[in-house]
Amino acid sequence: MRLPTTFRAREPRTAARSGAVIALVCAVVLSVSTVFGPNSVSSTTRTASWVGAGLVGLLGVAAVSIRPRTLDRYGAFLGIGVGAVLLTASLNVATDDPSAAGQAFFAFPVLWAASHLRRGAVVAVTTLAVAGDLVALSFLLPLEDALFDVVFFGSVLVVIAAMLDRAGAVQAALVAALQQQATVDALTGLVNRRVLDEALRHALDRAPRPEGTALVLVDVDSFKQINDRHGHPVGDDALVHLADLVRRHVRAGDAVLSRLGGDELAVLLPGCPAEVATQRAGELLEAVRSTPMTLPDGALLALSVSVGVAHAPQHASGMRGLYAAADAALYRAKNGGRGRVEVAAA
Repeated sequence: MRLPTTFRAREPRTAARSGAVIALVCAVVLSVSTVFGPNSVSSTTRTASWVGAGLVGLLGVAAVSIRPRTLDRYGAFLGIGVGAVLLTASLNVATDDPSAAGQAFFAFPVLWAASHLRRGAVVAVTTLAVAGDLVALSFLLPLEDALFDVVFFGSVLVVIAAMLDRAGAVQAALVAALQQQATVDALTGLVNRRVLDEALRHALDRAPRPEGTALVLVDVDSFKQINDRHGHPVGDDALVHLADLVRRHVRAGDAVLSRLGGDELAVLLPGCPAEVATQRAGELLEAVRSTPMTLPDGALLALSVSVGVAHAPQHASGMRGLYAAADAALYRAKNGGRGRVEVAAA
């Protein structure tokens, strides 16, 4: 059973590496305290402390030995945080350690979870850490003293967890915005050439389909004249208008819609025969003809596009060849009078 997203890591690989480092640090600290510190006072505390150090070490080894995404998918990162809290509470009781140093170990899983896991996991680990500290101290101190320590230390844990979780959410939003800027054309909202190339490479090389793959190039006719006569803002509006028409007449679920640059758009149709692609290109051409753009003054501006269609493997075998074939078809459409669809030569 896969864990809900809210209980998973923001970035599994980073969470795994950080978890391994923290586990190593905790194992070393426990080992030192077992040999020289308060956990060396009796055979019981020494045994409990060595077992704890071994378990923490195993957590660290697991974090770097198993694929991070596999760990994340099945809730292992949440399990590591929860397990670390339970282990800390058990060790504090077993070693009879109500000190601030013993309680400080609760901070490790909370800080790690708040830095690397999503909000649901942060809330779960932090709540369990506060509850675990209360339970452990209840065995070791009078109830009044236990409550005082938990209120103080628990407040610190909650505040730090909330601040780190908030910082992580802001960072994730910034990363998402940067990723979108790197893949989406700001004017039209269509994906850029890099995304189209990756999708085309996937369709041709990694997951080819029996029906083949079609590439449709769309270019606005007389675009320079539109800019010269009405201004560049209207030219931008024309590209937005065309992009909206492409979205309406080409289902995004089975196509990749891209702006290649300037006034040229592209439609990638994986698993689409050449005849179907040509038909859809004709439908798009008619949609552009029948849907003029409204200018700022209320007047209507009729647009015209030229379209080139190429198909792999019918017209080309690779990505460069498919681009070249579609571009040659588009060139013929332009030279043949514009406002038409041309299909690449076999």
